Amino acid sequence: DMVAFVQRHIRQSCATLDMDATLVETHKQQAQYCYEKYKAYQPLTTYWHEAGLIAHTEFRDGNVPAGYQHKRVLTEALAQLPSGVKKVMVRSDTAGYQQELLRYCAKGQDERLGEIEFAVGVMVTPEFRKAVAETPEGEWRDLRCGAEGSVDAAEQQWAEVEFVPNWTAYSKKDPYYRFLAVREPMHRPPLPGMEIESDRASRFVDIQGKGWYKVSGVVTNRTIAGEELIRWYRERCGKGEEVHGVLKRDLAAGRLPSGLFGANAAWWSIATLAFNLNSAVKQLAMGGEWLNKRLKAVRFGVVNLPGRMVRHGRRLIIRLPGDHPSYGLLIGMRRSILALAADP
Repeated sequence: DMVAFVQRHIRQSCATLDMDATLVETHKQQAQYCYEKYKAYQPLTTYWHEAGLIAHTEFRDGNVPAGYQHKRVLTEALAQLPSGVKKVMVRSDTAGYQQELLRYCAKGQDERLGEIEFAVGVMVTPEFRKAVAETPEGEWRDLRCGAEGSVDAAEQQWAEVEFVPNWTAYSKKDPYYRFLAVREPMHRPPLPGMEIESDRASRFVDIQGKGWYKVSGVVTNRTIAGEELIRWYRERCGKGEEVHGVLKRDLAAGRLPSGLFGANAAWWSIATLAFNLNSAVKQLAMGGEWLNKRLKAVRFGVVNLPGRMVRHGRRLIIRLPGDHPSYGLLIGMRRSILALAADP
């Protein structure tokens, strides 16, 4: 309902969904150990980038893999999107590198939205590292930071690699998947043992005559230029971490109140509703420079203001100094909120 309300006032026809999991460290007795070897819960959140809202979240135990049932979570998130959304794109880290999810998106199996464009991090397996090492040197291009054309300070390069996993070649009618690799030179070789081929998590590749490189990859069904796709894919990183930071710190979702899983899940859901409510207020009632403000700034400039409470004529009146910097903002917010009661 909250997402649909914002959509009625700020219509979006495209939804870029960023799927990401986070660890909420805890010392609760019933909590499970996560992959970082401490007790935690690991909720999975689907963030709607254009609308600035959380479309879906699922509270999970810490020992649940980050990539568990990504397809089901995506379908539940798609069901939350308003009818005005006509196009969906998905971004995820390597946790989303799930055959079931990628084939669902590429084959257009969603009845309402059809084909879903995506960019998902690739697991750097020995086969992928071999494909990267065999890519001709002439195929590699400098990765530029932005539209101005400056080369990435990390000396990163990208190339489209010939990599065909078995799951992409079930049938001639299957969609075409592009695999892009990004390499970054290592000025020192990896520590002994880190370059072992059997280590599926290793991202180090020894390219003959060039030295050692740290490698990452992206799989996509989009047809845009490779450099543009990599920049678009990386846009999810900072924002996704910021969303979880706001939930865990600004809205206290990281301070779990109970030893019971269900109570903690409810606490996380309440924080999610609060996140969407604050995002809606900033977009629909505040606007301007407040759109990108964190809650700490909102509290300082709008919420925690000195005023006098007066009871008169069965009314409660809040008196603020007329020359206060936030006075005009508060008046404008009240008018905007009252206007939201009517249809846009």
